[in-house]
Amino acid sequence: MKGQTTTREVDKIIVHCSDTYARMDVGADTIHKWHVDERGWLDIGYHFIIKRDGTIQTGRDLDKDGDIYEEVGAHVAGWNKHSIGICMVGGRGDDDKPVNNFTDTQFRSLLNLIRIIRADYKTATIHGHNEFAAKACPSFDVQAWLEGVSL
Repeated sequence: MKGQTTTREVDKIIVHCSDTYARMDVGADTIHKWHVDERGWLDIGYHFIIKRDGTIQTGRDLDKDGDIYEEVGAHVAGWNKHSIGICMVGGRGDDDKPVNNFTDTQFRSLLNLIRIIRADYKTATIHGHNEFAAKACPSFDVQAWLEGVSL
């Protein structure tokens, strides 16, 4: 996956979760269906999806030209214009409560993806969805995680 530079200003990378059980290895196609069929959106809201095995899938590409960086997402109300949304598959426990049930491979992929994005958007800050909305998403503390990694 190669970064692309566009004219869209991006100053935030926002991490989400799919709010699914660990046994549900959904991907971009399923989340696209949820967003379009159940919410009535034009496309999937996220720019990237990280599956349980660490596979990074691309998401929102309204004009289908392959440059998802140019697309304004639909992932954080009021913050989409200048952000890129990454969704990690998981985040819901068997008790239906938020839980950090992501794999080590997913976290490695998240770190690598953030590095790729920041190659083009050097000043972009990284956040969890819960920093902008009263939600548990992404079911882990992004700022605490960032303290333990090297960007």
